[in-house]
Amino acid sequence: MSSTELPKIDSILAVDDTPDNLLLLEAILSEEGYDIHTAEDGITALKHIEQSPPDLILLDVMMPGMNGYEVTQHIRKNSALPFIPILLITAFDHSSVVEGLDMGADEFVRKPVDPEELLARVRSLLRLKHSIDERELMMRQREDFVSRLTHDLRTPLVAADRMLHLFLQEAFCELSPDMKEAIGVMVRSNQSLLQMTNTLLEVHRYDAGQKSLVACPCNLWHLTCDVIQELKPLAEEKNLDLKSDFRIIEGDDEMGVVMGDRLELRRVLTNLIGNAIKFTEQGTIEVRVIVSLDDHGDNQVNDPVNDQNNNQVKPSKSWLSIEVEDTGTGIEWDDQIHLFERFRPGKHRRSGSGLGLYLSRRIVEAHSGKINVASTAGKGSKFVVKLPVMVEHR
Repeated sequence: MSSTELPKIDSILAVDDTPDNLLLLEAILSEEGYDIHTAEDGITALKHIEQSPPDLILLDVMMPGMNGYEVTQHIRKNSALPFIPILLITAFDHSSVVEGLDMGADEFVRKPVDPEELLARVRSLLRLKHSIDERELMMRQREDFVSRLTHDLRTPLVAADRMLHLFLQEAFCELSPDMKEAIGVMVRSNQSLLQMTNTLLEVHRYDAGQKSLVACPCNLWHLTCDVIQELKPLAEEKNLDLKSDFRIIEGDDEMGVVMGDRLELRRVLTNLIGNAIKFTEQGTIEVRVIVSLDDHGDNQVNDPVNDQNNNQVKPSKSWLSIEVEDTGTGIEWDDQIHLFERFRPGKHRRSGSGLGLYLSRRIVEAHSGKINVASTAGKGSKFVVKLPVMVEHR
């Protein structure tokens, strides 16, 4: 804080339907230098909070029209508001206090109000408010830094990639075999760094709620075949048998089509199949796309369906699963627990930044789906992605 910047004065909104109670609260709090605002009913209080959110709310429980519990519920349901501590003022018994805290209040004080107790609880809640505000500010600054850093990194990496390829094509001069090999190593390293930067940027977009999916009908079997064809040379280099299978257990071919973002789903498939190739030294990798109706509650996933009109076509629960199974090194149980968390790479020497599977999980969940893993160390792994499929019944 600069020497010319004045310290921030905490604002407090006191809500009570009795004017004498508001005058008492205002007198107690004004002496401590707080900026006091008042409201005599819940509706007025909510309007004030939306227009100018205070740092703390003192809220009487018993008020006509909208009581303190209802006001608390409305505040906590408004996701656009910052965190605002709520201090309930009540003359009731223990059960009413429990109800208020369950509604989302943070503290309570009983009537008749003891000034010292009131001020102590106000100071405590304001410390909590300041702590949470500082933490959220640090998180926003960190995310902004990551976003700017990845954007700034990506530009020179793309330029370097293009320049290196021009060298390999001998656009500037002839190259000896040794020079070509050295530049090839540089190209692969630069592409790995570019891929990591792109992944970090995508993770930031999902975490910041800035990612917009472009939904369209996607045939998952065709998409899987495209990715397999693209990655097959990597498997052939290691003499791995890369297989694929399309199974319809119940339903028809059209159930292989889901509504989703084709590029994002392709990213998930590329990551899972690419990981299977990376962590498998010998044996096979099998990719299966399985279609089946799902009538079991534990397997159901939410469909983004507008169900406001009873005459609309009704979807039934169904699923499409993509299984990627390998005979690779497998994953220890301790690693499986944290496998889809951000920046939690496995213990394998070829493990990357720990962002690929985290991003895959975010993409699958954005499509109302699920992703999980079953693995035994030394015996391979099986990753399963389950996505909702719409089956129309009139």
